[in-house]
Order: sequence, then structure tokens, then C-alpha cells
Amino acid sequence: MTPFSRRAFATAAMASLLAGCGGHPAGRTTAAPRSGRRPPPTPVKAARPLRRSVPVGLRIPAIGVDTPVIRLGLAPDGSVAVPPVTAHDRAGWYRHSPTPGQLGPSVILGHVTVGAYGDGVFRHLARLRRGEGIVARLENGTAARFAVSAVRTVAKADFPADEVYGNVDRPELRLITCGGPRSGDGYLDNVIVFAVLTSGGP
Repeated sequence: MTPFSRRAFATAAMASLLAGCGGHPAGRTTAAPRSGRRPPPTPVKAARPLRRSVPVGLRIPAIGVDTPVIRLGLAPDGSVAVPPVTAHDRAGWYRHSPTPGQLGPSVILGHVTVGAYGDGVFRHLARLRRGEGIVARLENGTAARFAVSAVRTVAKADFPADEVYGNVDRPELRLITCGGPRSGDGYLDNVIVFAVLTSGGP
């Protein structure tokens, strides 16, 4: 078991990373994680893991994303923190997950809307398709390149914590935002993108 899975999976599974959007706080789920439900296997062969290096930027050409990446921890209530609501919206890396390119699931969150400021950085995340590219720029100058293996929209009440945080035997990436129909001042669903590392280099 990796250090991430020993320490952070238990925390994350309980907190259930349900990204708050538009400035509304992250929620929790009471649904138990369901084992055995995995995203479809990717046809792309995974690259060798990279050394640990904190992400500083994220590019997703297919949906026009080019954003700085900030570090996120846990909110006081034990849920995963979300990026602040600002006019210049940014994505956030959950610092208790592996860095992009390390063995295991690296987790990055972003808003779909940011209140009065309008669209969030992950507003078109659900449009991604299998095989499309994602590039995480790392602090050490390396670019960790990923290919999308699956895109899912799930009810927040059924957030698949084991599939998002659970052990994997290769470097993977999770991108998460809100989605689906609105309910009051929030959203009922989460959009989750699963991706696998394909290469790393300058």
C-alpha cells in the first residue's frame, strides 16, 4: 500500500471529494464506496511513473483550459477544500494525493461556475472524450502528459470514492467539478474525468 493509500484514502473516502461550485461548500456523502466499479480500461499504455513534483499548471487543449494550479487541503469540517471563488478562477491539486505522474491517483478540482464571476475553469469538463490529452506542468519543469480514459457524471449522493481515491498500479489523474442539473444554489452531480499518464518530459 502506498503512503497515499494508507493515510489519505481513508480521509478522502470519508470526506468524499464533492467539489463545491460557485462558492458553495463541498458536501459529504453517506453512501458507502462500492468496490468493483472501475472506469473502462484505457487503450493507451501507461508510462513509467515520474518523480514527485508539485503541479503548477494544467492544460487541456480540447476544452481550452490553461490554468495555474494551487494546493488544496481539507476544510475545517473534514471535506476536501475547493479553490477560492475569484474572477481569475484556478484549478486546485489535492495535496494529500500523489503529484501528477506519481504512482496512484492524483486529484485536481475546479469550479464549473464561480458565482457572480460566471464560468469556472472546468466549465466544459464534461465535453472531454476518451483519448484526449491533458498536460500537468510540474514545479521541476517536467510536463506530465495524460490521456483521458473515461468521463463520468455521477450523483453527489453516489460519489464513487473508491474509484476516485483507490489504489491503482499506474500513474493516473482525476479531474473533478460539479455538473448536472442545478438545485437551489448548487449542482446535483459531479463530473469526474479519469486519465492515465502517457509520457513525461520537458
